Amino acid sequence: MQAQKSKQISLKGSTAVVTDFFKFAINTILYQRGVYPADDFHLVKKYGQTVMLTEDAALINYLDKILKQVNEWLLKGNVTQLVLVLLSKDTRTPLERWVFTVDIIRSDDESIPLDDAKPDADIQKEIRHIIKQIVASVTFLPLVYEPMVFNILVYTRDSADVPEKEWLDTDPLAIEASMSQQVKLRSFSTDYHRIGAMVDYRYDPVPSVAEK
Repeated sequence: MQAQKSKQISLKGSTAVVTDFFKFAINTILYQRGVYPADDFHLVKKYGQTVMLTEDAALINYLDKILKQVNEWLLKGNVTQLVLVLLSKDTRTPLERWVFTVDIIRSDDESIPLDDAKPDADIQKEIRHIIKQIVASVTFLPLVYEPMVFNILVYTRDSADVPEKEWLDTDPLAIEASMSQQVKLRSFSTDYHRIGAMVDYRYDPVPSVAEK
């Protein structure tokens, strides 16, 4: 009787986990921050919890196209950051920058035996904590009453093959230091990647009034 082969964790599998996380994190942010109407989203089960996923066909196609390229870059170790920037629709002022950093733990494509790999349950738990933090961000982020749009920035290494007609160098859309507040979120890791998360948001301090 032939013994069943053990499952193995591969670079491709880790890349799929990271790409999938980006998809659901972006959807969660767009929903929670009201960039798209709530009616454009539906409930799905992911990471052991309920998350929101867009039903907007144009947005689905846009995100799929971006994440397909991100997946290819991740496989070659060429992504250092993915940044989701929320901007004022009217003034194009950056209001929030959701920054996801990518660190390479293991660069070769040698599969890791299941017995030596990080348990999938642990990975799912770490991702679940980040998604919950994004959902809870409404408790500390400023209320935004104006319509917003978004940009996705992908920071790559110099060795990355960038399709010229599809991707362009752009402004980082940074928030001025004097008006910036940052909150670090949790991270998650696989055997190949470590993903950090933070949000940088515009904060207009209320001017103090000197007593007479």
